[in-house]
Amino acid sequence: MSDKRVVALSGSIQEAGGSIIRFPLISVQGVPLRNHIATNWDSISAFEAHPSDLLIATYPKAGTTWTQEIVDLLLNDGDQEVCRRAPIAVRMPFLEHFSPPHCPSGLELLKGMPPPRVIKTHLPFQLVPQGFWKNKCKTIYVARNAKDNLVSYFHFDRMNQTQPEPGPWDSYIPKFMEGKLAWGSWYDHVKGYWKEREKNNILYLFYEDMKENPRREVERIMRYLGKSLPDDVISRIVELTSFKAMKENPMVNYTFIPMPVFDQSISPFMRKGEVGDWNNHFTQEQSRVFDEDYEIQMKGSNIPFRINI
Repeated sequence: MSDKRVVALSGSIQEAGGSIIRFPLISVQGVPLRNHIATNWDSISAFEAHPSDLLIATYPKAGTTWTQEIVDLLLNDGDQEVCRRAPIAVRMPFLEHFSPPHCPSGLELLKGMPPPRVIKTHLPFQLVPQGFWKNKCKTIYVARNAKDNLVSYFHFDRMNQTQPEPGPWDSYIPKFMEGKLAWGSWYDHVKGYWKEREKNNILYLFYEDMKENPRREVERIMRYLGKSLPDDVISRIVELTSFKAMKENPMVNYTFIPMPVFDQSISPFMRKGEVGDWNNHFTQEQSRVFDEDYEIQMKGSNIPFRINI
């Protein structure tokens, strides 16, 4: 893969001095998105999905890459070499990703791919192009408990030099609670897809279930995709998508994004992949305040999240 293509995938702009510009957020229908996404919103919202396309949707840092790699291995019968044909960002384009001029956007990558395509998005349900629902596209949604999702997103924002400056941990928590991060409110995101899951045939998965029993969840995804693979192939897919294996796989660990953009010396893209790491970050008081607000924001919701397993 050429250096130019890899830099294009990062979605960064370098100033004359070589430093990276952190993109500001602009509201699109009440959802804060990075400015280069917002300014190209008309073309994103007009995207016409093919009925055979598969959408993988998540709030950022909820198990997106993990699910993408599971899906690619399932669709390719567990063939590890086929799934190393290109970085995951090329194999499964990021729908709303827009780069600076002269760099391919997610839409441009998709334009060059014949259906069926696997497409990644972090858009909340209401912003997903209507063609996906009109054409009854299969959709896999992965949700992660709020506290661990917050921790993972905080470290991602520290290392991803194109995201808005996260600031200190103490001030990041209220930003998350108020939905003032890129792609908006975690609460609205998880509730939006949950509400629509039956009507739109959405396979709604939980990160914690995937960690607790990865084989069971891989088999759920396999059945949803209409596949049937031998036990040994399923076992191989579970092994190839373990946190350790993926952290060492250059096609999925995002080491293909240059250091000035994803500074993995600050925090690895694949950092811990654990359930309950929030215990190492929240003070007792922070946890109390967060839990009280959570009860208000999730009132009436029956989504069975677990913060420990």
